[in-house]
Amino acid sequence: MNLSGLHTTGKAVSAKPLSDKLESKAVSIQMREGGLLKEHCTKTPALLLCVLGSVEYGDENGNTVRLLPGDIHPIEPLVKHWVKALQDSQLLLHK
Repeated sequence: MNLSGLHTTGKAVSAKPLSDKLESKAVSIQMREGGLLKEHCTKTPALLLCVLGSVEYGDENGNTVRLLPGDIHPIEPLVKHWVKALQDSQLLLHK
């Protein structure tokens, strides 16, 4: 999924909710090329947004996704996953 696909082009301003949780937090993540965010789990659903660069997300279910700027990927709770930086990258994690 990419942010640009969430909005219609006919409107001057468009806002779309990415999450409807009442309590949430956002985390900025910076990764250098070749960096690895080692295997871990989250207890709550999360969204990973690639702001700059390129990363590869993988999980124990066999999913592998390359994220480019503007791409969003949902992260399921209690699923082991990891992220590898293919380039210097900036990410936002929302959970």
